[in-house]
Amino acid sequence: MMTAPLSRRIAGPIAALGLCLAALPATAGMVTVESPHSVSVTLDRLAAALEKAGATVFARVDHGAGAERVEQPIGASQLLIFGNPKLGTPVMVASPTAGLDLPMRVLAYDGPDGTVMVYHDPADLAAAHGVPADHPSIVKMTGALGKLTGAAAAAE
Repeated sequence: MMTAPLSRRIAGPIAALGLCLAALPATAGMVTVESPHSVSVTLDRLAAALEKAGATVFARVDHGAGAERVEQPIGASQLLIFGNPKLGTPVMVASPTAGLDLPMRVLAYDGPDGTVMVYHDPADLAAAHGVPADHPSIVKMTGALGKLTGAAAAAE
């Protein structure tokens, strides 16, 4: 009996492994900020800081309320969608596909030890769309997100 070459025998399992790995949740590139406030208060504080900084809050999505409506409670979980065209537009000029990941988003949810905020690191957004990580808008987004989420999470 002839046996297929090794490359043909392992191609299927390697492809299956790749599909499994692609389906795993990606946490690399996420920035996590803990807050001493409730989810709602944390995002209220973030929205106020964003607006004070000149950004526009486009939407607030209450995932927790949606989950309650379908009787699958997930606890408090809200998403804030916001942006500043002065920062986002140059990134989209550099790569129009960046509009897929802009405006920016911050998710706040009840973690096991309290409220947690997470957002994608702008450097990952840049990499995903072929924009240099040192693009001036990416650098400013990174600094602004750190400062603004820090302000939202600060103790009173």
